[in-house]
Amino acid sequence: MHRKPKGKTYTCRKKCGGYVFAKKCAGVRFFLRRKGKPCNYRPTRYNRSTGAQILRKNETGERTNMKTLLIKNIASLVSCDEQDRVYENVDLYAEDGVIYAIGQNFEKPADETIDASHMLCYPGLVNTHHHLYQQFSRNLPQVQNMELFDWLKTLYEIWKNLDTDVIRLSSLTGMGELLKHGCTTCFDHHYVFPAGAGDLIGTQFEAASALGIRMHCSRGSMDLSVKDGGLPPDSVVQTVDEIMKDSMRLIETYHDASFGSMRQVALAPCSPFSVSAELLRQSAILARQYHVRLHTHLCETKDEEKYMLEREGMRPLAFMQTLGWVGPDVWYAHGIHFNDEELKLLADTGTGVCHCPISNMKLASGIARIPEMLALGVPVGLGVDGSASNDGSSLMEELRVAFLLHRLNASRKAPSGYDILKMATKGSARLLGRKDIGELSTGKCCDLFLIDSRRLELTGACYDPKSVLATVGVRGPVDYTVVNGRIVVKDGCLVTIDEERTAREAQAICDSYLSR
Repeated sequence: MHRKPKGKTYTCRKKCGGYVFAKKCAGVRFFLRRKGKPCNYRPTRYNRSTGAQILRKNETGERTNMKTLLIKNIASLVSCDEQDRVYENVDLYAEDGVIYAIGQNFEKPADETIDASHMLCYPGLVNTHHHLYQQFSRNLPQVQNMELFDWLKTLYEIWKNLDTDVIRLSSLTGMGELLKHGCTTCFDHHYVFPAGAGDLIGTQFEAASALGIRMHCSRGSMDLSVKDGGLPPDSVVQTVDEIMKDSMRLIETYHDASFGSMRQVALAPCSPFSVSAELLRQSAILARQYHVRLHTHLCETKDEEKYMLEREGMRPLAFMQTLGWVGPDVWYAHGIHFNDEELKLLADTGTGVCHCPISNMKLASGIARIPEMLALGVPVGLGVDGSASNDGSSLMEELRVAFLLHRLNASRKAPSGYDILKMATKGSARLLGRKDIGELSTGKCCDLFLIDSRRLELTGACYDPKSVLATVGVRGPVDYTVVNGRIVVKDGCLVTIDEERTAREAQAICDSYLSR
């Protein structure tokens, strides 16, 4: 633990503008804040029994209007709650983005009403690992047969040209695809910051707001370039001090830890082979001061394991443990090559793993030991990984591939179709530290998607609605996606942006970017 300087110091995690720099803590490379003027932030308040937001009075003393949603006659509602309840022929009513009631024959007036007769209803999927900027470097012939290290070295020569236009449009198209396939929360691991590229994380949050998706961004980072023994070129690495300063700025500007938050920030150095021990150490210290989460890639390939044994004399997880990178506020992407002892350590410490099966298969990285992780109680979620190592952004597709991969590899010990669904909902929400999403029950956020069971490809397949998404799968867009009580996909189309115009503009920017 680091020591705080003497005097009255603390950090405000809201953008109130009332703080000035104080002295540095001993042994810590970033600044705390000292009280300047009072913080005006007031947290949102919710009714403890129903979860409904308690509305404040406006300047005239009247309560502000609530936004309401009523979904009628849901054929089957798969809750993914603690009791694994499946409701038949029910209504769902939400106020201001919070589920107020699930039951039958509601006659409440609502701002929006959906007739969900014949529809299957599920909690919104939660994507816990992505690289949205890679949307514009997919299906490139020069990297199709490469494994991770060579693949990265080749693509860094493209990624070093990132700018805000590329980030905005890759984020809109990538997250748009996620929404159209039932994903309501996206975590993006962005770690490439070319000099002079602009406010890339702010641009991502703007894209998320335009779409209406719940967004967790990360301040990723790299401080080891090729000349230091790392993989990236010099132009995309930064010093530890630069990274810490910008990490503080982003947390204080965007991170909202309140119930129903639409924006959160995590700290996410890229990987042990692209960052220094000092960057990992300082990131952990800063994250815990600000109460944000920690994320990185770990144990993805045997090359990584060999690299760490040669450089540090220890396996990747042991190295991370020496720097404070285990605990319930930490989750790793991939985790393919953990041994038995390491799996037990993950379970004992509550350290999580995001499973990315399609990426792991494409890059020939291996198969994560998901059945053993679940049996031990390791927190496990699902992610699509980078668009360039997946060539898509559909967590729905990831869900089915995960089910089939482990059936092939583990047979009867494999997770069931419903187990995989819970991994992509409640399990993923746990990795992000969220208790307000990942299930459909009163008091939780109204994040969900609906699929009409009468579509041709589901004929004769809906006898087990809990498992059908994994066993049968849904290849086309869902009928509705709802985030925070707001309809963002209707009849399989995004309603918040012009899809055709966005796709046209994105392709033009992609062509320009790849020709630089």
